[in-house]
Amino acid sequence: MTSSSPLPDVGIELREGSAEVGDVSLHYIEAGEGPLVILLHGFPEFWFGWRSQIAPLAASGYRVVAPDTRGYNLSSKPEDFKAYGVDELADDVQGLIRELGADSAHIVGHDWGGTIAWTLAMNHPEVVERLAILSAAHPRRLSEGLKNPNQLRKSWYFFFFATPGLPEEVVHLRDWHFFRHFLHEANPPYTEEEFERYVEAWSQPGAAAGMINYYRASVRQSQKEALAKLRPLSAPTLVIWGEGDSYLGADLAEPDKDDVPNLDGVERLPDASHWVHHDEAERVNQLLIDFFGG
Repeated sequence: MTSSSPLPDVGIELREGSAEVGDVSLHYIEAGEGPLVILLHGFPEFWFGWRSQIAPLAASGYRVVAPDTRGYNLSSKPEDFKAYGVDELADDVQGLIRELGADSAHIVGHDWGGTIAWTLAMNHPEVVERLAILSAAHPRRLSEGLKNPNQLRKSWYFFFFATPGLPEEVVHLRDWHFFRHFLHEANPPYTEEEFERYVEAWSQPGAAAGMINYYRASVRQSQKEALAKLRPLSAPTLVIWGEGDSYLGADLAEPDKDDVPNLDGVERLPDASHWVHHDEAERVNQLLIDFFGG
């Protein structure tokens, strides 16, 4: 399956492909040659969320692959919310790396992509060379944070999306105003042309439900069982955090040393929002290039 709109100009030639991974097909965009870098988008983006990172990373000597994770844009969209558990999502990425002919990759994850990346590094450490996390709390930190009333208020949408049926009826109203709202704090703001790309992705059959099902699967998972499965990461890890994040408190940025013993550092960008890879694209790109080259 390919996109109906022409691929955007991001300053480098883009290649489009798909990979059969287990029972899903993952659509992806790639550019460049060299060691593999996988870019995992968050909610409510898709591969296009990495438009400011693909060319600089590829120009630095990497083969950059940005997939639509399951449920998004042109990738498969299972109907049952149980198919969106984080272990299944991490398995998808492991399978994608293998289908791309690689044994391992550098992994970058933002938001939900960061949650998948944390899980991938725990469940499949052999495929993760280096791990870069953008605006995504380690699962233990997030679980602790959700006990805090201030963080609960920031995370209200977790529980709204967990309700059956209603979110799908709401999110497309007023030209997808609900999804647009989540992107509003990015600076510089998204252009209307960029929003048209997002609307096209959100409008794919089954996409709205697929995106929302991430939250349903997460909220209905036993937190006790989820925490019991956590184990230390072996991969060198870099965390990049926008201090102006409206959705995640700054106290969630630092993972526990026992969970991430090879933490390279936590880079806090004081003027960046949750959308740190857009707000501070040049800084984020240089941090990633330096980290992967280390």
